[in-house]
Amino acid sequence: MTDAPPPAVQESPATSPVNRLGKEAGKAENRLFFWTCRAAIWVSVAVLLVLLISVTKNAVGWLDWQFLSNFDSARSPAKAGMLSGILGTGWVIILTILFAVPVGVGAAIYLEEYAADNWLNRFIRLNLSNLAGVPSIVYGILGLTVFVRMFGAFGPQGWIAQWTGWVFEGFFWSEHFQTYLIPLPFGRVVISGALTLSLLVLPVIIIASQEALRAIPSSLRHASLALGATKWQTIRFQILPAAVPGIMTGIILAVSRAIGETAPLVMLGAMTFVYFAPGNLDSVSDVMQHPEGLIKAPFDTFTVMPIQIFNWVRQSKEEFKYVAAAGIVVLLAILLLLNGLAILIRNRYSKHMRW
Repeated sequence: MTDAPPPAVQESPATSPVNRLGKEAGKAENRLFFWTCRAAIWVSVAVLLVLLISVTKNAVGWLDWQFLSNFDSARSPAKAGMLSGILGTGWVIILTILFAVPVGVGAAIYLEEYAADNWLNRFIRLNLSNLAGVPSIVYGILGLTVFVRMFGAFGPQGWIAQWTGWVFEGFFWSEHFQTYLIPLPFGRVVISGALTLSLLVLPVIIIASQEALRAIPSSLRHASLALGATKWQTIRFQILPAAVPGIMTGIILAVSRAIGETAPLVMLGAMTFVYFAPGNLDSVSDVMQHPEGLIKAPFDTFTVMPIQIFNWVRQSKEEFKYVAAAGIVVLLAILLLLNGLAILIRNRYSKHMRW
């Protein structure tokens, strides 16, 4: 009697040749994707380093304290400075933050915590996403019409004066300045640029703040309400502190975009050559001796660093190219300083999260 042959061992689906080939192909695709992403990152970093090294090399010998403390010079590159651009950028960015951040965060709180899910609010959310991608020159045209000219409504030639006979030129007449403290229309001044850039960055701040608020667990809201807190107390003491890191990320992106914008400010008529600071305040001693300049500065003409750099690049003298390189280094340093401060605030709140 012969022994029966042993039963054939059936290969499991996981170890079948087809599945093994599929796994190997998947691993190869993963490795290909990994190295493609890695190559893209290193190529980007290499290009950035080349640009930074090239700009820094050209700025050597031109970037000194005299460059930072002098006003611009149209004739002599050696005497050209960036003080007016630095102070003008400071005024514009500070006012932009003061205008855009409270409005943007407040709008995000309303849309996420209070607004009903109806067609109007869905329409607003859709348009916010669309506005984030609108070219900046469009905001420049809007700012020129709304803030610089105010639809041609005010002044001796405005349609209010033509229709009613009343000439309305501003608020709060000042005997010291011999003009209105708040002129109407604003004209080509600091506050017009700040309001225009505020419109430019508002969608970024609102969308980032919405995402930060949406990421907070609903259990945190329910627990606060269950303990007797009102809805505003829940938002104020629980939701907002937890959402600060995400909100600060949006503010960092917004300020980074605003500080480098040129097109809307050129459209507004920001000057390329300015030999004074807004409000004639170019030092701390000037602020102490003439504090009224703080009131005048938002309604004074101005320039910003990107426009000043653009003006130097197009000059015929070769030396102005090196002056422009020094200006680019200063602009990057200020941008990194502001971003570093915002990141520090974000990380500090991240460490104190209680959920």
